[in-house]
Amino acid sequence: MDASSLIAGLRRGEAPAPEALADFAAGLAEGTVSDAQAGAFAMAVCLRGLGPEGRVALTEGMRDSGRVLSWDLPGPVLDKHSTGGVGDCVSLILAPALAAVGAYVPMISGRGLGHTGGTLDKLEAIAGYETQVDEARLRAVTREVGCAITGAGPGIAPADKRLYAIRDVTGTVESLDLITASILSKKLAAGLEGLVLDVKCGAGAFMKTPEAAVELGRALVETANGAGCRTAAVVTAMDQPLAPALGNAVETGVAMRLLSGEREAAPRLHDLTVFLGGRLLALAGSAEGEGEEAIARAIASGAAMERFARMVHALGGPPDMEDDWRTHLAPAPVQRVVTAQAAGRLAVIDGEALGRAVVALGGGRRRESDRIDPRVGLTDMAALGAALSPGDRLCTVHAASEGAAEAAEAAVRAALTFGEGPEPNPLVLHRIDPREAP
Repeated sequence: MDASSLIAGLRRGEAPAPEALADFAAGLAEGTVSDAQAGAFAMAVCLRGLGPEGRVALTEGMRDSGRVLSWDLPGPVLDKHSTGGVGDCVSLILAPALAAVGAYVPMISGRGLGHTGGTLDKLEAIAGYETQVDEARLRAVTREVGCAITGAGPGIAPADKRLYAIRDVTGTVESLDLITASILSKKLAAGLEGLVLDVKCGAGAFMKTPEAAVELGRALVETANGAGCRTAAVVTAMDQPLAPALGNAVETGVAMRLLSGEREAAPRLHDLTVFLGGRLLALAGSAEGEGEEAIARAIASGAAMERFARMVHALGGPPDMEDDWRTHLAPAPVQRVVTAQAAGRLAVIDGEALGRAVVALGGGRRRESDRIDPRVGLTDMAALGAALSPGDRLCTVHAASEGAAEAAEAAVRAALTFGEGPEPNPLVLHRIDPREAP
């Protein structure tokens, strides 16, 4: 495999041979492709694209760069993935809810990318939780509990692990082809029978317009179904944070409140979780609508919380997460309430700017080597369209120092626009069923 020739051809706009992409993926996993070559490849793909055949070839090559799991379980093996937004902690609620209704969820998740949060970073806010486990432990926890949310181990899509980190620091996150290959290589390696993809759209998402989000959703559905995994997608609004919190421990706290039966803590987060769970169960054979009812019952009854607590303990976390979760999420030493300075309607929320503010607080990474402070973030975010008076809360900043809190307050104020504006979008903007993909 000649990496430089492949990269040069991509830069000229030539369609790569599937075999060359498969070899490149193998080289990423084996270390024969350098970081410089991987970065140049990512930039060439970002600028020129791969096309449908190339997208499938790269996805399958990255999937096959490591171990591909298979399962023999008494229920469907299902999963969900979000393309990334702010305040999105659906996975922490959906995985145990699915387990509570008889599905199995070996959820291989990622870390924060750019301005968006990562599921693994949120779970690591829980003292002791181990996100990196071997295949035997992933299998055991999935079988015994019904769900296991972990990172891709060294044997699962190792090519993606390298390319994922390089994308985060080379400005190549937003490539449709690289997003598709990254998401699906890990998911397909998990041996799934059904997958639903939540494609975010709006100011807080990588895909800013509905057209771009639908294009990505169709590419994902086409590629995944072509590889034998029954897959659907939905395009959902990210014109404001999904939950009223951004940051690792604070988002985990919101998820725990929902699992405790407090739907009012984050109604939009709850409703999207129920909708996505319903789509997944429909892919697995449930009647349309029945799956949503089952997921809602699992959350309201506490059955999903029981599964979540068992998963946390099985993966190294505390044994009493269900009853005493607040003591296992460390608070930030500084909390500053940010209030409205004048009366007005909250017309625009720049979710990406809010995400960058959390990164600046220490809640995300600017470089691969950065350590995350799980305590920091924003909570009590005002909702889009809210009519506010002077002194009303815009949010609460959770910071490691007064200086960091002051900078975050300035960033939050700059991210919010008051005045006239459109009504908030409905949560679900578009459905892409398997038959709709081109």
